Amino acid sequence: MKTRFFTLVALALALVACNNDNENLNGDPVAARFTADIAPATRASGTTWTAGDRIGITDIGYDSQYGNVPFILKNGKFEAEGKVIYIEDTKAHTFRAYYPYNAAGGILAATTDATAQQNQSAIDFLFATGATGDKKSPVVSFTDKTGKGGEDNSFHHRMSRITLTFEAGDGVDFSVVKPERYTLGGLLLTGTFNTADGIATADNGAQTGELAMNLADGVLTSSIILFPQTVASLPLVVNYKSQEYHATLTMPEGALQAGNNYTYTVKVNATGLTLEGCTIGSWADGGGESGAAEDLGYIYDSNTNTYTVYNADGLLAWNKAIQKDESINCTLTADIDLTGREWTRLDTWPGYSGVFNGQGHRITGLNFSAARFGLFLFLNQSGVIKNLQLIDVNLDGSSGGSAGMVDRNHGQIIACSVTGKLTVHSGGIANANYGDIIACWFNGTLKDESGCGTIVRFNYKNITSCYWGGNAGLGVLRNEGGTVVATKVDGATVKWQTAVDGMNTALTAGDYQWALGTDGLPVLQKKQ
Repeated sequence: MKTRFFTLVALALALVACNNDNENLNGDPVAARFTADIAPATRASGTTWTAGDRIGITDIGYDSQYGNVPFILKNGKFEAEGKVIYIEDTKAHTFRAYYPYNAAGGILAATTDATAQQNQSAIDFLFATGATGDKKSPVVSFTDKTGKGGEDNSFHHRMSRITLTFEAGDGVDFSVVKPERYTLGGLLLTGTFNTADGIATADNGAQTGELAMNLADGVLTSSIILFPQTVASLPLVVNYKSQEYHATLTMPEGALQAGNNYTYTVKVNATGLTLEGCTIGSWADGGGESGAAEDLGYIYDSNTNTYTVYNADGLLAWNKAIQKDESINCTLTADIDLTGREWTRLDTWPGYSGVFNGQGHRITGLNFSAARFGLFLFLNQSGVIKNLQLIDVNLDGSSGGSAGMVDRNHGQIIACSVTGKLTVHSGGIANANYGDIIACWFNGTLKDESGCGTIVRFNYKNITSCYWGGNAGLGVLRNEGGTVVATKVDGATVKWQTAVDGMNTALTAGDYQWALGTDGLPVLQKKQ
């Protein structure tokens, strides 16, 4: 068999005399010579068998004598490869067959890893059964006879197939560079094929793994053959221009069914992957149901170790990732609403060491209690949070304290703001500052006014050109020897426009600056 894979086949097996045209006149045994016809348009990449194809035939009920007998395609006909099958009596005989032939027969172990996908014919298990013949009617037809009121005795694919077609979406041009490869995770890649009943079974005791497939230059459609298995969804990663684009393939009926081909059109957009849906059907006739894929909300660039995030799912994915790697950068390309979503604060020492760049965007809906206040517990000396606005937070630190950005800053917090409500022992930006806080502001409510600092509670290093409004009277509760330039916006002598001007003076080296928004509070804008 060639390395391409095929759709449903119909095989006609003819039993003919080995000696002459009058084989039944004398009651002699009839030797079986097998020929095969392929039904039109039943295979994805061809309608004919290939010379050298081998199938295993079993005479059911006489398998001790004629079990797993190999036949090979020569000159367009299947010929016995050594042993000959005879019909020696007047009874009707029922046959089964499978492809590809294996001398051991029985239950065959196989894997569907990337190496196996290079020779898909070896894992494209086919099975046919129920076709009958006898001496008087020595034609055994492995075909679909349902159109004539009979049975479907044709060969059927016993594995599952996923076909992905990649298209260029918004902001992407495939005319110059095409996707390099893709990876599907969460798959059971090993299993067995039973040549006696045609059932392919995934090894449910095995650990799931990834299947990484390279895309040849110019090829935008790729198919993989897999063991049928129960799986609700599969994570998809597409590599394009050295960046990773993530999505999730949703499996209709929560499983990969035997004989079905699941076809997805994957659009690679500048902001992530979208999927047109899933068309499900047998490899023979196609059609069927539709499905969808979930956009994960981020693009990961392995070269820069950066998540580019454009929705809440993407931000939470990054939040999960940094629990294992505190250095992963995050860049926002859209405002994020976390209302009703769970945030897990990074609590490991020495803290977050990447760069979180909000690019002027806002995060709303940050609402959590003492155990999880602040984006991070610690910001490392090399860590940076910049160009980010937290809007209408509700942070309850009743059992310890709360802070908008971080509990303890050793890095840099630049051009950030927090609005909302903080409860008990609060710092609007940070609780303790051992690093630099530059051109930041807070406006909101601090419940425990006497024990709070609207910028920080305790300062040990530098606070530069920061401002605050709201009910609290102190920008810093206690300065422990650091430098503090922080001013209250009282609405009379100091207004928010004053704050905008003062903060922008300190942001000459940055790519964002403050401007007065329509609500009278500062907003971030990219420098022109």
